[in-house]
Amino acid sequence: MERKFKGHSLFAFPSDYTVVDIETNGLVSGVCEILEVSALKVRNDSIVGAFSTLIKPSKPIDQFITNLTGITDEMAKNAPDIRLVMTAFYGFIGKDILIGHNVHFDVNFLYDNLWLHNGLVLDNNFVDTLRLARRALPFLTNHKQITVAEYYGINTAGSHRALRDCEICNACYQNLKKGSVVTLS
Repeated sequence: MERKFKGHSLFAFPSDYTVVDIETNGLVSGVCEILEVSALKVRNDSIVGAFSTLIKPSKPIDQFITNLTGITDEMAKNAPDIRLVMTAFYGFIGKDILIGHNVHFDVNFLYDNLWLHNGLVLDNNFVDTLRLARRALPFLTNHKQITVAEYYGINTAGSHRALRDCEICNACYQNLKKGSVVTLS
């Protein structure tokens, strides 16, 4: 799918933003489904709101995904439909800059689902903490969110659930912002 209205990747440290994360049943947008979407609204570097919900999938959740995320068919069977969730999510994020780890993945899934199910365009700009971490912490063996979090001493218990991953991402972002000697040019 062409994403001609997709926002731009920024190399910046805003103080007002929304952290986003999704859990899916696969890696290919348009083929795979979003199972969970979460977001943390941040103003002046403080969390002021949260959005989080499971989404009812159209097919059973693969055991690999359940093992990774802890999300089961039983948990998702009464979850809201993707159309309702995308409408509420879109209202929650507004025109905020979005922040996430490897955020292109999340933004692409969100863009495609907002367009497909709701006819809405996700044109928010975004900041990728993976990109920031690669620049600020080149000595790490890898730049997975869990590795960056462990470097900063951030508790990673409960990772691979969307809201917890938003919390971990925000803590990583705040540490990258505080200690950054990254040049933004």
